[in-house]
Amino acid sequence: MHDIKVTPEMAAVIKRARGLKIPYSWITGYYSGLNFGRIADVVKGRMFPEIPPASSLPSDFPTA
Repeated sequence: MHDIKVTPEMAAVIKRARGLKIPYSWITGYYSGLNFGRIADVVKGRMFPEIPPASSLPSDFPTA
């Protein structure tokens, strides 16, 4: 399976999800094909550092 490309919209959601302490595994489950490394790249600012976190998560995003 190939890693999917992260879009600015995805980066915003990833930042919001991690800000809420949602586990990497839930994020990769939501974005099928995304790996932990791409999430880390977004969180650490290596990808899309200029994109702010989303104001909310998508309604179908997994939450506790």
